[in-house]
Amino acid sequence: MIDLEKLTKNLKANGFEVAHFNTKEEAREYLSSKLNGRTIGFGGSITTEEMQLIDALKENNTLLHHWHEGILSEAAKADVYISSANAIAETGEIINIDGTGNRVSSMAFGHEEYYMIIGKNKIAKDYDKALWRARNIAAPKNAQRLNRNTPCAKKGDKCYNCNSPERICRCLNVLWKKPGSFKTFEIILVDENLGY
Repeated sequence: MIDLEKLTKNLKANGFEVAHFNTKEEAREYLSSKLNGRTIGFGGSITTEEMQLIDALKENNTLLHHWHEGILSEAAKADVYISSANAIAETGEIINIDGTGNRVSSMAFGHEEYYMIIGKNKIAKDYDKALWRARNIAAPKNAQRLNRNTPCAKKGDKCYNCNSPERICRCLNVLWKKPGSFKTFEIILVDENLGY
């Protein structure tokens, strides 16, 4: 059983702001009301796609999303960045694995504000379980989605630490504390399964 109170307490102790919502619609409305007239970069995220967040924000903001416009470097310079993570531990660590490096670099530096949306399926008990989840659940599903020629994509069961040129696990970022360069780094917890 996940302890959201413990997770929230640990994230706040690590310098993060935390908001909790029962549904993705509530979280989408919260971000829509908060972000107007901004330039917003998006990392590749099934979570934000499932929330239909881009549609909700595009009328009142300038959006830079590499899945839709092919703009990685421009999104990396946006004042605001929105993405998800592969796993988060009740003990407060946030883990992301990336192939290109755009999401993990944006998690660490370069924006005034960062909003990270986390569905309940991504919460693990501790750091080791969160790292295991990122490598053995999220990464194989993303490799399958991208049709990569990797053992994890073919079998869909775990990370094989492969040497395939199509490997998507190339960068690992662990946030122990809120990075010092951000004015705002808010974790949006949603009590629904979202993304991988």
